[in-house]
Amino acid sequence: MDSVTTITDAPTRWEPGRLSRVPYWAFQREDVYAREQERVFRGDCWNYLCLEAEVPQKGDFVATRAGDTPVIASRGRDGEIYAFENRCAHRGALLALKERGNVKEFTCVYHAWSYNLEGDLTGVAFKDGIKGKGGMAPSFCMEDHGPRKLRVAVVHGLVFGSFSNDVPEIENYIGEEVLSRIARVLAGRKLEVIGRFTQMLPNNWKLYVENTKDSYHASILHLFFTTFEINRLSQKGAIIVSPNGGNHVSYSAIDPEAASADYAEQNIRSESEFGLADPSLLNGVDEIGDGVTLQILSVFPGFVLQQIQNAIAVRQILPKGVEQTELNWTLLGFADDTPELRLMRLKQGNLVGPAGFVSMEDGCVGGFVQRGIAGSADEDAVLEMGGEDAVSSESRVTEAAVRGFWKAYRQEMAL
Repeated sequence: MDSVTTITDAPTRWEPGRLSRVPYWAFQREDVYAREQERVFRGDCWNYLCLEAEVPQKGDFVATRAGDTPVIASRGRDGEIYAFENRCAHRGALLALKERGNVKEFTCVYHAWSYNLEGDLTGVAFKDGIKGKGGMAPSFCMEDHGPRKLRVAVVHGLVFGSFSNDVPEIENYIGEEVLSRIARVLAGRKLEVIGRFTQMLPNNWKLYVENTKDSYHASILHLFFTTFEINRLSQKGAIIVSPNGGNHVSYSAIDPEAASADYAEQNIRSESEFGLADPSLLNGVDEIGDGVTLQILSVFPGFVLQQIQNAIAVRQILPKGVEQTELNWTLLGFADDTPELRLMRLKQGNLVGPAGFVSMEDGCVGGFVQRGIAGSADEDAVLEMGGEDAVSSESRVTEAAVRGFWKAYRQEMAL
């Protein structure tokens, strides 16, 4: 293994096989970050790229990333979706400078090398020189030059890409149980984008991934959840953890019978006198028909699908260096939404995003951790709530899904 990805600096202590201890150096080191880019984001994993609904027509594209590698996802001339590096094969400049759009081809602004919608090099300006002088050598073959291409898989309107030929098929990668929970929300429905947020988090990307998998914190940190009884650990629900640990689902149903005394006895920040000027924000309908009002689902390494009542969104978690994370939210509706349901979704969109009534705290708490561990690289986080394994549970008073992330992470990172 080359020096770029070898973890060489002390400390490298990490007890083999133990998932309930995570050394803080994992969130702090440049060599760990470089190894993640190679072994996770450009390794044997599927990266969420975009929604199929964002590239509906031939020539539509989205400029996205796999880890810190810029990627273009485009709708090709044959109607299929392709993904390739957003990088000119000549001198490395970005091909797509806008986040999204529609084009007939991609042309590099630097020297006008051009590429088709499938990522193939199709033109080199002045390839044959001028008046028989200059230009590329006769042996230059355009088919041998081009940005790296990704394998593409589409699951219920979600577009994933991988640089690896060895990664399992997407259905096997996600697993039947978690896949069925994606289908529960998205299957057979025509997606429409109804809103977008992007926020920069002052913390390592893995701290936010931990947060999404941590059902234990949700009704403690988020005052809105318990005040309006949207999510309490005493409500009906469960945790699903995939066999490899990397994918998870946490779900619950509003339960008027759930005992508020369970929270009052803990003497924690869980109740408030706050109310809503517009209580209709809390109105919801059981559009799926199973009574589940909250479902948070993740696919390793950085994809999240959420349902909070009728607010449905996907989140894309992207590292931006060791201590910064880009978090992209895309709020979803469906083509067959009634005007009343669409309004309900838009109102409940205020629960999420950078200033969301629920999500606001998640945007800062990772930064509290990043700052808190600054001088403690040789110390460990303790993940023992609900045991030390990474298995499904009927209780959400557990960190099993967080431990599952570290199980998958250590496998991919060979740590």
